[in-house]
Amino acid sequence: MLTNFVVPDLYPAAAELFLLTMACVILVVDLFAGSARRWLTGSLTLLTLVGCAVLTYWNFGDNASLTFANMFVDDPLADFLKLLVYASVIVVLIYGRDYMAERDLDKGEYYLLVLFATLGMMVMISAYNLLAIYLGLELLSLSLYAMVAIDRDSPRATEAAMKYFVLGALASGLLLYGMSMIYGATGTLELGLVAQSVQEGVANRTILTFGLVFLVAGIAFKLGVVPFHLWIPDVYHGAPTAVTLFISSAPKLAAFAMALRLLVSSLFGLAEQWQTMLMLMAVLSIGIGNLAAIAQTNIKRMLAYSAISHMGFMLLALMSGVAGSEVDPMALINAYSSAMYYSVAYVIMSLGAFGMVLLLSRAGYEAENLEDFKGLNKRSPWFAAVMMVLMLSMAGIPFFVGFFAKFAVLLAAVAAKHVVVAVVAVMFSLVGAYYYLRVIKLMYFDPPADSAPIRAGFDVRILLSANGIAVALLGLFPDTLMMLCTATLVRSL
Repeated sequence: MLTNFVVPDLYPAAAELFLLTMACVILVVDLFAGSARRWLTGSLTLLTLVGCAVLTYWNFGDNASLTFANMFVDDPLADFLKLLVYASVIVVLIYGRDYMAERDLDKGEYYLLVLFATLGMMVMISAYNLLAIYLGLELLSLSLYAMVAIDRDSPRATEAAMKYFVLGALASGLLLYGMSMIYGATGTLELGLVAQSVQEGVANRTILTFGLVFLVAGIAFKLGVVPFHLWIPDVYHGAPTAVTLFISSAPKLAAFAMALRLLVSSLFGLAEQWQTMLMLMAVLSIGIGNLAAIAQTNIKRMLAYSAISHMGFMLLALMSGVAGSEVDPMALINAYSSAMYYSVAYVIMSLGAFGMVLLLSRAGYEAENLEDFKGLNKRSPWFAAVMMVLMLSMAGIPFFVGFFAKFAVLLAAVAAKHVVVAVVAVMFSLVGAYYYLRVIKLMYFDPPADSAPIRAGFDVRILLSANGIAVALLGLFPDTLMMLCTATLVRSL
């Protein structure tokens, strides 16, 4: 048996191997550095992410490379999403540095959990095998459970972590059961062979359909869409804000990649079945997310329900690639690139919104209620303007990146002959604009509830300003990001 062992090509997975090695090194360094040199762990974590970005960029190419017995794929889609994940995690660490330090939470385990969660996302993005997808997902999920509960003195954080763990374990079980049914029907775990088996009609259609239902349920939980959304508000509210920022950003990109690999790369032959399921979840998510957000007084819970509606829009684009039984290659690319464009745009907006919440927080004070934004224009006109840009973009007001992301999704839905669904999405978006505009009203028309000066490091101020400017510039030049998404998918699908 040993003579048949083939040494896998490690080059496509260089970034993953580097991150894993550095995580082990940082673990040992943190053990000997002690609390006096805590900054060293954070600095090494940032350098590790930069190193991963360099390796991924160096490995960027037009061709797909399979390794580890076809369990791992390195293609333009994987490389592009990984670069976005690195950038998101770096921004999260910089935004949350002071917040975590003031609460004595910036310990070595926090940075290690961030690195292992990032590794899980990288594996999910590059997985070309059902088992590899599950391993990456569990590595990410287990890291997130611990991160939510990292403030052991907070009953709210502990409760949120327990809810997340129980519901997450249930969703993982559903996903794994669906994968086992797919394996039983096709006799393979490799995504390409699953697609071939489905396309040729060799697999049992009934078992495949049941497996598909469980797969979609698992994907829906990780995206946080209705009816698997109940964990989102409690976890966003209960977790430390820096952890909430992490959960709301980079994992959305990994969940999008998982949905694309599972539904498009392997189960495209069942598109008519999963299209219907995604349509129902998209409409319910956009409706319930926007309506529930109106009633919130806590901005973290408001943004949690907002995330549900935004992921509904992403699903709306993902289900628009097929118009009935017709398969138009250009329509496919337009729909999936719109879904990818929306995911990236949402992550950029979410980073800025939660970054503003972190900016207003300080030692012993959580700026998580809407009243905390009262009179922000009088305290800091510039950051009030940044928050206004972010809220207008999330509401889909022209001419910011959020508007063009929604517009691209609606165009894809109309092209796929889902006009009624597109109209319903627009109506609920108009309703949802209320709670975004309410934040702007509080900042500009109400007297300040807190006169304490806004204190933040120079790098945080610059990065947060750049985040707001990026939302505005990507709205003025929307084709740049859309062309990147389209070119990436054309070379990968």
